[in-house]
Amino acid sequence: MSVVLPRRRRSPRIDVSIAIVNIVLLLIFFFLVTGQVTADERVEGVALPKTSALPLDQLPRPILIVESGGGLLLNGEPVAADLLGVALDALPQPVTLHLLIDRTAPADGLVALLNHPALDDRAVKLVTLRDRAAR
Repeated sequence: MSVVLPRRRRSPRIDVSIAIVNIVLLLIFFFLVTGQVTADERVEGVALPKTSALPLDQLPRPILIVESGGGLLLNGEPVAADLLGVALDALPQPVTLHLLIDRTAPADGLVALLNHPALDDRAVKLVTLRDRAAR
C-alpha cells in the first residue's frame, strides 16, 4: 500500500524590496529638500569680520601682517619678502608666527605666502579680529 501525501504548500513570502526602495527614495528627497533650505539660510546669515584699526599691542607676537598692497609687516616693522627668513631667525626660537591677512585678500596670495621657504619648519597660526562695533 502506498501513501500519497499532499504536496507541501510554500508559504507566501513578503517582498520587502519595494518597501526598502521607497524608504531610500524618501530619504533622498528629504535630504535634498532640507539641504537646500539650510544652505540658503547659512548664506544669508554669514557675517564676515571687519577690521578698521589694529591695536598692535593687543595682538599676539610675533605677528606677520600682510597689507592690502602685498607688503609685509613683522611686529609693525616693514620687511621684504626675500628677507623674511632672516627676520624670523633673529627672533627668539622656537617661533610660532601669527599671520594676519585682510579678509578680502585672494586665497592664492595666502597659499603663496604659506609656501614661502622661510615658513617651512615654523608653526603658523592665522589671527582673526572681531568687529566689536557690529554687536
